[in-house]
Amino acid sequence: MEALRDSDPAHIGAHALLARLGAGGMGQVYLGRSPGGRLVAVKVIRDEITGHPEALARFRREAGTIRAVRSAYTANLIDASLAEPPFWIATEYVAGPTLAHAVGRGGALPAATCRRLFAALAEGLGSVHAYGVTHRDLKPQNVILGAQGPQLIDFGIARGVGDTVLTQDGQAPGTPGYTAPEVLLGAVAGAAADVFALGATLAYAATGRPPFGGGPAAGVGYRAVHEPVDLAGVEPELAALIGSCVAKDPAARPAPAEVVRRCGVRDALVDDPLYAGLGVLGEAVPLHEMRTRGPGLPSPSPSAPSPSGSGWRRTVVRAAAGTALALVAAVAVWRLPSGGGGGAPPDGAKGPAAGARAGAPGAGGTPSPVAPPVFIRQTAPNFDAFDPTLKSGGCTTTVDETPRTAFAISVTTAAGDPVHQVAAGTVEIGYRVKQAPPDMPPYYVAVVVKPRHEVGPDGRSTAVTENRQLGFVAEARNVYAGVGTKWKYVTYPDDFSMLLDGKRVKAPPLAQDPGAWTVVFRHATSDTDHKSVWCTGFDSGP
Repeated sequence: MEALRDSDPAHIGAHALLARLGAGGMGQVYLGRSPGGRLVAVKVIRDEITGHPEALARFRREAGTIRAVRSAYTANLIDASLAEPPFWIATEYVAGPTLAHAVGRGGALPAATCRRLFAALAEGLGSVHAYGVTHRDLKPQNVILGAQGPQLIDFGIARGVGDTVLTQDGQAPGTPGYTAPEVLLGAVAGAAADVFALGATLAYAATGRPPFGGGPAAGVGYRAVHEPVDLAGVEPELAALIGSCVAKDPAARPAPAEVVRRCGVRDALVDDPLYAGLGVLGEAVPLHEMRTRGPGLPSPSPSAPSPSGSGWRRTVVRAAAGTALALVAAVAVWRLPSGGGGGAPPDGAKGPAAGARAGAPGAGGTPSPVAPPVFIRQTAPNFDAFDPTLKSGGCTTTVDETPRTAFAISVTTAAGDPVHQVAAGTVEIGYRVKQAPPDMPPYYVAVVVKPRHEVGPDGRSTAVTENRQLGFVAEARNVYAGVGTKWKYVTYPDDFSMLLDGKRVKAPPLAQDPGAWTVVFRHATSDTDHKSVWCTGFDSGP
């Protein structure tokens, strides 16, 4: 997601535009908001091709295909304007990264996740085929990993049973590396060609590499026709299933229903912890109602929020609330690239600069000279606050950054978990990494516990009710250090302190400030550079 540019319109039809989602061969795709507040994806055909009869016919056919296919695996058509320029279609907005982006950032998916994804996509493909439609351009870029499961997008060259074949400049439809051999040799793309593309797409997911290599399109196409798909390192049974889908002979490829059966999955893809960690909740959307700049609109005042400001990159995260006395939450969150600081949301938005990350490569591949963090300290007013009265529990502020890896988090009070007992007057806070790939750069997390009221240098509560202090902190730890993915724990108040007016103040007892306390996990690249990645809390009692 990218900020709108000055050249972008403020509205398309009745839809206010909020951001850019991407661009394709046909045109630009925007994130929009309908008059009733519904988020939509608005695809606008490019001005330079509006006069091209074939391109316009292709665009109109895409709208017709989306309207005709009512599937859980495709976004529904909301609105369209196909009579006169500007030509556009609006569909449901599906939050989440594309499969191409998720694998490109995080690497190949494990076999178990691939099987679940394989089955879900095959079921979706079968659903589309049941409407008499072939997609003809299935590839990782056209699969969105949504919260309810994968979605197939971009039916720009899809074809119904009675449709006339539309090609572009005599080229075969589809994308090199995912287009079936028979289509490259001049045959019409049928359902079996979609199965080939499905197999090639899963080959990419399982290896992280283009299924038939890279380079010029002609070379990729030659290999797709004459050479085997790249499945080096893929688990044998999964490789066999992918191999059958990309068989050179279309008659030898299994039907989508057979692919589902051979995947043998017994649980939902959305329950796969790694899938949940790929960013399927999507990015935060712009919070403002409409454009503040653009053609025909006045420039914003100096105090007006910028569309490209940090609020665009923040995700509102709210922990699931437990009882008044205990909270045990296990939450999967975004996994970001192994070399990053964790701030880049899916598909195009830019994250924070990488130069100051502890342990991250600097110029020329050398480690950054910044020392690893120990005890983080406050550099600005902090407004993190846990509010148990919220409908689902959680914090009233947004997190600053999405984590690099998937975490499980627990917060347990003395009266909480009867099995995992905690001493009276203490809170045990635990976290673990759900996966620890080898050779991951350090990722330091500091746990912060914040009472309801600010404290003075003596550690006693003050009359200030809106606590703008950072809170009491535990020593920052590299989440990948230690044994595998074992839990790491810190205990309040024993492991916590605060640097206040140059003096280290020990954490006070819970009984000093009864009520809702806030717990924040902060990614730290130094003692003064740290950003919240998760916020929750607990009630210390009356």
